[in-house]
Amino acid sequence: MRFYDAHNHLQDERFGGRQAELLQLCRARGITAMVVNGSCEEDWPHVLELARLHPEVIPSFGYHPWYVGERSPAWLDQLRTRLREIPSAVGEIGLDRWKPDLPYEGQEEVFLAQLQLAAEANLPASIHCLRAWGRLYELLRTHPRPACGFLLHSYGGPPEMVRPLAQLGAYFSLPGYFARPGKTRQQEAFRLVPPDRLLIETDAPDQLPPPERLLHPLQDQQSGRPINHPANLPAVYAFAAELRGWSLETLAARVEENFHRLFGHVWPGKLSPPIQRTTTEATANPNAPVT
Repeated sequence: MRFYDAHNHLQDERFGGRQAELLQLCRARGITAMVVNGSCEEDWPHVLELARLHPEVIPSFGYHPWYVGERSPAWLDQLRTRLREIPSAVGEIGLDRWKPDLPYEGQEEVFLAQLQLAAEANLPASIHCLRAWGRLYELLRTHPRPACGFLLHSYGGPPEMVRPLAQLGAYFSLPGYFARPGKTRQQEAFRLVPPDRLLIETDAPDQLPPPERLLHPLQDQQSGRPINHPANLPAVYAFAAELRGWSLETLAARVEENFHRLFGHVWPGKLSPPIQRTTTEATANPNAPVT
């Protein structure tokens, strides 16, 4: 069985330079591909290096809303350069009205500039949103979007917005953190995600699954705090299968198909053909694709 991580931050310094070791275990667990998201100019070179060294890494370059205040005057030109260096996605980008003391000023300008780049080059975008869902929907509805679609990573918006966002081209990735008690609203939303728009993520080193689902405990070697190992991805798949009432095989085949559709064209020559679902699997949850 093959697993695909739609969103993580493998370049994060909390991994302490152990990325090659982590990826070795990921391969052993059947993890075939992962989208590694940059957050600012400082970490884009590390993302690029990981992609050049490890064929399972799909790089994504973007300015996370938490860091837009640190951008240089040349940030947009730098981003264009990164996107030309290697087939890649655009992200992590987005809007955030949740983080304490984070200015909202400048976030929309930076988000729209990056969304425009994604639309012009038809690159998938990975979008972060916290407490700004109505505004995000309006911006997506009224501005150019990549024809291939975009990812709402760790979707935590209202369940009733799933279908309108999907109609704009959204995919939705489920993190293991949503398996925790108290995440009932997020779980309800993911039960409503159209089958052809569902993806799975770790967001490693963040968003740890609950302890009873953790496959590979890992610590930040500097702080000693627990962090999320990207090889925990199969545990997130198991949670998603339970949530949707599917077999693990049906879920894996569906997610692989969706991952190819969104990210396949920025990973040329590296994706093997998707698993062919049986008639029984294909009709196990016969929701119509969003139109």
